[in-house]
Amino acid sequence: MNDLSLHIIDILQNSIVAGATLVTLTVEENTAADRLRIVIEDNGRGMTAEQVTRLADPFFTSRTTRKVGMGIPLFRQTAEQSGGSLSVSSTPGVGTTVEAKFSLSHIDRPPLGALANSFILTATGHPSTEFILNYIYNDREYRFDTREVKEALDGLPLGLPQVVVMLDEMVRENIDELKKGFE
Repeated sequence: MNDLSLHIIDILQNSIVAGATLVTLTVEENTAADRLRIVIEDNGRGMTAEQVTRLADPFFTSRTTRKVGMGIPLFRQTAEQSGGSLSVSSTPGVGTTVEAKFSLSHIDRPPLGALANSFILTATGHPSTEFILNYIYNDREYRFDTREVKEALDGLPLGLPQVVVMLDEMVRENIDELKKGFE
């Protein structure tokens, strides 16, 4: 995958398929620690310890629509090639947490890519699932919560094209604002 946002979309989709009603994406860039951390947490079906162990096998998937599950193995490979790691913790009936760590300055670390766009398109495309984005850049934090946005929109559907464009721009601008003065 060319950028990390594509890995994130894949894991967000896994959360949706697992029946999650709330998915939280946390992206933390810490330039002093030379660390990029991506955490996706959901309240979906969860997995047994055996299923979590089998996630390293690209030929293991719980989906019935296909026979391979490349998302976690590829994400893990990308993290490890970038001086980092990937871990998965899960509890049946509670949910799953996927955490990937990267060396921020590692030459093999893919860029984040169109993170705001990827997140917003996923969130607006699944209106029955609530999404939270926590973006942390050094000591600054931005939070986007679809529950708050839905309340502010007062019944206007998230999936309307003009709303999607507005939300994408809003998230991108807020993330850019966090980074001002650090570069």
